[in-house]
Amino acid sequence: MMWSEKHRPQSISEMIGNEEARNSLVEWFTKWKKGTKPILLVGPPGIGKTTIANLAGKQFGYDSISLNASDVRSKSRISDVLSPVLGNISVLGSPMIFVDEVDGIHGRADFGGAEALIKILKEPTVPIILAANSDISTKMKSIKKVVKIIYFRPLPPRLLRLHLENILKKEGAKLSPGSLIKIIDESRGDIRSMINSTQALVTGFNPPSERTSETLDVEAGVNAFFKANSIDEARSVLYSMGIDPREKINAFYSSVITSNLSKEDSARMLDVLSEADMLYGKIFKTQEWRLLRYLDNILLGLYKKDTPIRYSRYNLSWPLLNRLRWDGKSIKDMATVLAKKLHVSRSSFATFYLPYILFMIKNKKLELDETFDDIIEKEIERLK
Repeated sequence: MMWSEKHRPQSISEMIGNEEARNSLVEWFTKWKKGTKPILLVGPPGIGKTTIANLAGKQFGYDSISLNASDVRSKSRISDVLSPVLGNISVLGSPMIFVDEVDGIHGRADFGGAEALIKILKEPTVPIILAANSDISTKMKSIKKVVKIIYFRPLPPRLLRLHLENILKKEGAKLSPGSLIKIIDESRGDIRSMINSTQALVTGFNPPSERTSETLDVEAGVNAFFKANSIDEARSVLYSMGIDPREKINAFYSSVITSNLSKEDSARMLDVLSEADMLYGKIFKTQEWRLLRYLDNILLGLYKKDTPIRYSRYNLSWPLLNRLRWDGKSIKDMATVLAKKLHVSRSSFATFYLPYILFMIKNKKLELDETFDDIIEKEIERLK
């Protein structure tokens, strides 16, 4: 497991730094009522904005619906995603909305998304939290007018060093003082990057000559990879994607299967992703993290110049995702039970097995009006 995930805070009190900002968010949740201004968290990448939003939501009993800039760039998509949440709260439980990288929704790719989002922000019926790396852009002015802003500052090197030394102690690992200083300095306050770089150095996976100075997020990375003009450029992009390996594999998988590809290209790319998934599974099982150095070389097999693939976070339509998320306890229970029976995680079941079940539903090979127990037993037999 990546150390950044293994040592991710499990409660707000376990987070480090930005005490005033954390207290402000907790106070906002404590006093929240219908109509309360949404929150905009502003701060550099990797500092904990997403983590605290999820932890706070969980602590106060909300079910978080997480989106990013690519999910809210069009008015129609926002309507598909958020209308069921905003208009049917009593049925849906206690949802909250978290929109990450909101500073990226403007620009040529904005098809009314910003305007539609602002309309929702003006009359919130559920808690809404936004996150942005910066709010200095003139394009953010319209959003800033309808939210309360909480700023997250880069953590001081002294605090970063104490945090890193604590993680190294838990892992039974050591680094020289010089290496610690170098990693902390190069992280520029990005906690996630600092921890991942430390794990890479400790486990031997450290290809600095192949990394670029810019760290790409998942959306920018996938898009840049398939826009690359050469395989060397594509390789550089892969090394620059500063995200968890599992997230990287899932991002490419979701983007590939939602794109209009030939059968040959689709089959080839899915074979590559299968190989990458098996490698990661072996790493996770054996904890041989040195093997991680081979992951990007495998994923490089996805590259083909001028391939019409763009980043897509999900492999199912938003209306269907909302139905799966909210419309009935039976589907959630089925995912939990079948994932356990098949000895896979719930996320793996949702990614690889659930589409097959949905296909059977669509083709009337599975009737949802059967009792839940019958569905479970029948699907276990079908999937064996």
